[in-house]
Amino acid sequence: MKVSPVLPVYARADVSFVEGDGCRLRDAGGRRYLDFAAGIAVVGLGHCHPAPLEAARAQLERLWHVSNLYWTEPMAELADRLSARFGGAQAFFCNSGAEANEAAIKFARKATGRSGIVALEGSFHGRTAGALSATGQPGKKEAFEPLVPGISFARLNDDESLVAAARPNTGMILLEPVQGEGGVHPATPEFLQAARLLADELGALLVFDEVQTGLGRTGTFFCFEQAGVRPDLVTLAKGLANGLPIGALLVADGVARGFEPGDHASTFGGNPVCCAAACAVVDAIDDALLANVVDRGSQLTTALARFGEVRGAGLLIGVDVDRPASEVVADCLEAGLLTTAAGPRTLRLTPPLVVTADEVDEALAILDRVL
Repeated sequence: MKVSPVLPVYARADVSFVEGDGCRLRDAGGRRYLDFAAGIAVVGLGHCHPAPLEAARAQLERLWHVSNLYWTEPMAELADRLSARFGGAQAFFCNSGAEANEAAIKFARKATGRSGIVALEGSFHGRTAGALSATGQPGKKEAFEPLVPGISFARLNDDESLVAAARPNTGMILLEPVQGEGGVHPATPEFLQAARLLADELGALLVFDEVQTGLGRTGTFFCFEQAGVRPDLVTLAKGLANGLPIGALLVADGVARGFEPGDHASTFGGNPVCCAAACAVVDAIDDALLANVVDRGSQLTTALARFGEVRGAGLLIGVDVDRPASEVVADCLEAGLLTTAAGPRTLRLTPPLVVTADEVDEALAILDRVL
């Protein structure tokens, strides 16, 4: 394959994809693959799903971009939809999960007047300066230090560790309901409830990073619904527009006022085309789709148990393997199945939410041969 003049920030596989349909991809040589990566939990409705495709196409024929100094219909409609799903919230739109988390960090500082953050070991919140600072994986940060100060780290599902990490200047507790990049480790409902109580005691904001877990990925629209815990802020991205670039920060109604005009911005945030596609995605996440996520997730986790420990929720699944996960990912690709790694020995499966029982069986047959 021709080497393009692109900075080498990704360990790219030697394959170039040119077409997608549902859970299938086709490469430049015409070979077809079963996609159980979905752009790392991005293409939730499958490649070229007709609803966001038609919504984006129709919007492209009307309006591509205006400044955020003005309103557009798709942006306002998406904010309405997300607020309704959350139960009352205001939205800030940007381009990615990292940007959404940066916005959350700035909002919490402004709203509380405190800069301290409690985050978790093993977490991942993005690669911009603030989001990377709150990421609990030293190997991703060391080359770029010093980063943003004032962040302390607790252990997942350890209430005492969470309390010990709190400081007088803590204004924000930031965590993922399921740590995706950190090995697919779910937080227990009890831990999320303890985080809610601690945030209330501190006068801090509880922020859930649902970039990977939101939009139906774990079987409910927001993963936090399963724990019965309502956060103050939620960040979304990945699956929100089924592959078009968009991120969002949701701030619950009743949270102390944070941003004023001029405090924060994103030139392309709330892009009409991306928002139109996102509206179609939100509308498509109905009870039938969520039931499929639960059923297919159960089908996968039951079968995967023969290979190693299985963790996750819905269709965000990690399974520990007996050799480097990167080798398994490469072997799966050679066999026609896209997967990703989430740690040295954790294979991650995040198929489109529309995956069928037959496609799950097909993927399991490939994994049987590979593992």
